[in-house]
Amino acid sequence: MILKNSYTGFAKLLHWLMALVIFGLLALGLVMADMPLSPEKLQYFSWHKWAGVSIFVLVWVRLAWRAINPPPAYPDSMSPFVQKLAHGGHHLLYVLMIVIPLTGWLMSSAKGVQTVWFGVLPIPDLLSKDKALGELLEDLHASLNWLLMFMLAGHVAAALKHHFIDKDDVLTRMTLSGSSKQ
Repeated sequence: MILKNSYTGFAKLLHWLMALVIFGLLALGLVMADMPLSPEKLQYFSWHKWAGVSIFVLVWVRLAWRAINPPPAYPDSMSPFVQKLAHGGHHLLYVLMIVIPLTGWLMSSAKGVQTVWFGVLPIPDLLSKDKALGELLEDLHASLNWLLMFMLAGHVAAALKHHFIDKDDVLTRMTLSGSSKQ
């Protein structure tokens, strides 16, 4: 089936790769939060930070690709209000995909724990060590992640509503099996 209103293959790949990594990051973050300090917890923190830096890089790639290859228009069946709501929701998701890794990076810096991407590339600290600021940033990082979880639930629910109730192409234009727009 050829979808004339479909995202490019690269946009789809980035979407699903980032979705997989973000869901993994959220799950790992919830697990880490309740763990006592241990070598295992420190390893999980390293993986979490590596994946967070990767998301931060990928979101900029995704935004650049999106600027060159604009997304398909919303279906005509969507009211202007719903289109604005969807547009705002997508913008907030992008903002969160930028701000959440930044707050994690700032938190690590303030706590005096440098991030070393994949254990090889040291990422410079953005702040000097400040325990109180580190705790504040930790709370902000956690709160933003809860907002992200809420937004992702809404994003998934809206996609499923479009597919099963509205029976439009909003979900299928982002599936990997759908043809890319030309």
